[in-house]
Amino acid sequence: MKLETTRGIFLAVALGVTALATAVWQEPATRIVQASDCTAAEAPCPIAPPRHRASAQAEPDANLLLLVLGLSQALKGEQ
Repeated sequence: MKLETTRGIFLAVALGVTALATAVWQEPATRIVQASDCTAAEAPCPIAPPRHRASAQAEPDANLLLLVLGLSQALKGEQ
């Protein structure tokens, strides 16, 4: 088989595989979810859960303050 024929067949197969992969590849389309789309008869509304849960703000304790003070004092000693 000639080199040109082999290259042509390889190119045709490569393009065929690429076309097939493009035809099969499906991504979900983006859409806007509205409250009117959700009814009680259907499944729950597809809304993402909140990223952060509400929690009480943490207050720094004495150990953390001592650590920060110790680290700052250690940096002064190196100079």
